[in-house]
Amino acid sequence: MSEAPSTAPVCYRHPSREANIRCTRCDRPICPDCMHEASVGHQCPECVAEGKRTQRPARTAFGGSRVGRAGYATRALIGVNVSVLVLSALLGGAKAIAGSGGWFGLLGASTSVTQWGEVLGYAPYTLGGEVHGIAAGEWWRLFTAMFLHYGILHLGLNMMLLWQLGRYLEAQLGPIRFTALYVLAGLGGNVAAYVFTPQNQPAAGASTAVFGLVAAMFIVNRRLKLDVTALIPLLVINLLFTFTVPNISVAGHLGGLLAGAAVAFVLAYAPAVRRAPLQAAGCAVVFLVLIAAAVVRTQGLLA
Repeated sequence: MSEAPSTAPVCYRHPSREANIRCTRCDRPICPDCMHEASVGHQCPECVAEGKRTQRPARTAFGGSRVGRAGYATRALIGVNVSVLVLSALLGGAKAIAGSGGWFGLLGASTSVTQWGEVLGYAPYTLGGEVHGIAAGEWWRLFTAMFLHYGILHLGLNMMLLWQLGRYLEAQLGPIRFTALYVLAGLGGNVAAYVFTPQNQPAAGASTAVFGLVAAMFIVNRRLKLDVTALIPLLVINLLFTFTVPNISVAGHLGGLLAGAAVAFVLAYAPAVRRAPLQAAGCAVVFLVLIAAAVVRTQGLLA
């Protein structure tokens, strides 16, 4: 005598398997391989996938993506800075790395790469040569200078600080907001160097952006109600370095500090309601103010 067919429910995804559990969302029977533990009961793979599509992604306290915890933007910025120095060395030779510049000969020499992208107001590279500079229409210098360095020591000091500060700030702000902070701080420092230094004095380095990150650390931690006293020595050391070491762009460092502080304040204190549009608008205002300052400086040089 043959056995009676089983009346037990079967998994809707695996019809050959009995299923004594039902999805708490769709009530379809599921086998152990298809069960995903939920806060109440179990869910099937399709309901889990649907929940992920409709669930809002987790955000930081300042509205940024939590992807920033991985530090991808910080790593990318370091990669760009390192790559530019490698290019400078390939085109300018070994002296682009070290051995021919300031700081007791530890800095690298200027190369065609640094000459092309450093902050320069309005001057010839050589006496009687062709005039170059931001006032001559080379506006890209306000952006490219934050990725240029005079040698491996110059690069190493800035990248060490970028690695230490950047990963923390990116985790708090998210990669997009952190990148905006870095770029606007660097731009602010370069604009300040353009506005407040002689027109024939070049300047370059990520320190403009890094000083902005130092200011942002204070503001972000204050907003989070965290102790900021441990950051004071970092700021003091960098300011002493700025004012005591020869050939340092004081205007560039202070400009980056102020621009970074302004952007960080916008990002940290924007109200939760319509936070993203207000943060974008605040960053846009900082950008327009910097560009306006550069335009006024240009008109003064060409007058």
